[in-house]
Amino acid sequence: MAEIVVLNGSAHGIPSSECADALRERLDREVELAESPAEEVELIRDAEVAVGGNMREEVIDAAGELELFACSSAGVGHLDLDALGERGIAVTNASGVHGPNIAEHVLGWMLMITRRLDEGLARQDRREWSHFQAFGEFQGSRVCVVGLGAIGQAIVERLAGFGVETVGVRYSPEKGGPTDEVYGFDEIEEALVGVDYLAIACPLTDETRGLIGGEELATLPPDAVLVNVGRGPIVETEALVSALRNNKLHAAALDVTDPEPLPEDHELWGLSNVYITPHNSGHTPHYWERVAEILVRNLEHVEETGEYDDLENQVA
Repeated sequence: MAEIVVLNGSAHGIPSSECADALRERLDREVELAESPAEEVELIRDAEVAVGGNMREEVIDAAGELELFACSSAGVGHLDLDALGERGIAVTNASGVHGPNIAEHVLGWMLMITRRLDEGLARQDRREWSHFQAFGEFQGSRVCVVGLGAIGQAIVERLAGFGVETVGVRYSPEKGGPTDEVYGFDEIEEALVGVDYLAIACPLTDETRGLIGGEELATLPPDAVLVNVGRGPIVETEALVSALRNNKLHAAALDVTDPEPLPEDHELWGLSNVYITPHNSGHTPHYWERVAEILVRNLEHVEETGEYDDLENQVA
């Protein structure tokens, strides 16, 4: 009987076997790795805890003793939470595991665009020794971070040493935050006044879909830079393209787009002031380690309380 089962799969190309290894290093409990869909069904029958990216219907049906499913992604919209709830299975997510790496991705783009490092690389490729001017200095700029969850907070933490002014936008502004100013989603235009860099790090919800449209982009100074590591539909694509084409926005760095994947013939590819990565800012070699650490902390809580309640990142 396996106390903990790591389900078959991978995250960002890293096999879930690394999660099993990380748990074995941290826990004095039996940890089994399901190496196939069939093994998932077999091993889950007597398991107390399962960790992985998804719980298929047949796996849920076979889970006779399961108390906790530790989902290895931040989003849980793909899970049948009703079926898991009916069986009394607690569910947690992996919110927070992406904070350091995505924050570094955001700052990397901001610094690259500010110092025009891409131009330096282009001249190196041409073996061209000729000077060029940087766009400016990052120090002294006003940076707005939309979304003050784990990723947004990690961005703000890393901005602290750069001598910038920070503005946060979140669903519940009354909670405050680590930024110099905090606004609500309904105050987004006010928050964007005078902003040099706009980082979007919030989830896609009914409130955030289309949050950044034509009016919001027009509120930004024409030399502002937009960075999106949230979800593509948070920014209205047509409005973004128009702003970039008409010198109403200096540049956009996009790890997410709408549509996604971005078609080969989409006009965003052809704009020289657009920088695109294929939704891979979430990659980190430490992904499974961080997933395992959340689960370890939760199991320590269960050991102390005897209950699968009030867990870190509990969503059901």
